[in-house]
Amino acid sequence: MKIRKFTKADAALERSPGQEGDIFVGNLVDERHGGPITVGYGRYAPGQNLTETMAVDDVMIVLEGRLSVSTEAGTVSAGPGEIVYMPKGETVTIRSHEEGAFTAYVTYPHWRPAHS
Repeated sequence: MKIRKFTKADAALERSPGQEGDIFVGNLVDERHGGPITVGYGRYAPGQNLTETMAVDDVMIVLEGRLSVSTEAGTVSAGPGEIVYMPKGETVTIRSHEEGAFTAYVTYPHWRPAHS
């Protein structure tokens, strides 16, 4: 794979696997490109909730809006420029606030095969 730069316009957002809410993801780099990580963008409409046990290590960077991520240990909120790390095996609930959120993410290993 060559060095590449991405913008929001490059992401073909699709409904997040297994979700019925207004939560969309768009992988820009994944297992199909031969690298060890998945890189992409995510969009959360206002007031969305997503609960899952992390199948991969996930780093989420909030670009716009605000999210809260809750575990048994507590809750962290993140806004533009802030990063949330969610380790593999942790059960998390991600909640978007009233303005929704747009994020970038990096996972290791790839999340698509882990959800198959």
